[in-house]
Amino acid sequence: MPNLSVKFGKLNFKNPVVMASGTFGFGKEYERIYDIQKLGGICTKGITLNKRDGNNGIRVWETASGMLNSVGLENPGIDKFVEEYNDYLKLLDTVSIVNIGGSTIDEYIESVEIACKNNVDAIELNISCPNVKEGGIAFGIRTDIARQVVRKVRDVCNVPLIVKLSPNAENIVNMAVMCEEEGADGVSLVNTFMGMAIDIDKRKAIFDNMYAGLSGPCIKPMALRMVHQVCKNVSIPVVGMGGISNHKDALEFIMAGATCIQVGTANFINPRIGIDIIDGINEYMKKENIKSLDEIRGII
Repeated sequence: MPNLSVKFGKLNFKNPVVMASGTFGFGKEYERIYDIQKLGGICTKGITLNKRDGNNGIRVWETASGMLNSVGLENPGIDKFVEEYNDYLKLLDTVSIVNIGGSTIDEYIESVEIACKNNVDAIELNISCPNVKEGGIAFGIRTDIARQVVRKVRDVCNVPLIVKLSPNAENIVNMAVMCEEEGADGVSLVNTFMGMAIDIDKRKAIFDNMYAGLSGPCIKPMALRMVHQVCKNVSIPVVGMGGISNHKDALEFIMAGATCIQVGTANFINPRIGIDIIDGINEYMKKENIKSLDEIRGII
């Protein structure tokens, strides 16, 4: 039988399929549909230091082969997460990764310290959040600004640290190299692309915040290219994501060099997509007589 397990630094995944942040809640929401412990991992909805109510107005808008979202990191805050969800996640026989965001470096540090004290498996640092002290520009746009938050978080983080990269960065390869230099255990990419939609009847933007995050199959070719470029320039493991909708998409990212993959928007189309992708990868490996994903990882 094919061996789908993968080693991601100090983390051991039973298979490379991880559910992406913001598309799988905290796992409980999907456990009524299938056994989520069959997944390689679950990345939680984005958590911030304090509770956030999210953005006003329309939050999700369908596009051609994708979707725009402007949810605004609605979440209960790190203390409430620990109180209500962390024990549940620790009981699951799968890797749980806590996605953490913030508006200042101090917020990142305090949230990570609380998460680490409560023995989370790993942290995915979302540096696509707006830096309020820099006029709202995202931490993940400029490498020099991102370096500050990665360095300071690394100092207080005693669990595997994965930095989630924005495709809107000035240079995503330089950003990934910087993360490795600052001691990150891995990087994940890509987050959503910046997009927009307009209501021509109302003659106004769909979203109150004007712009929103684009995800889904439409971004896959761009995401795949970026993952390939990053994998060729860093030695730390990479989580690839962006428009993965089936096992063939997942295998493309693995062949481009990704150690694991994350599935996001496809969860809204097919709530069982995680299991379907795992089964598809398994059948492909049997058909091609591939014993381990190491045989095909990074062959492009």
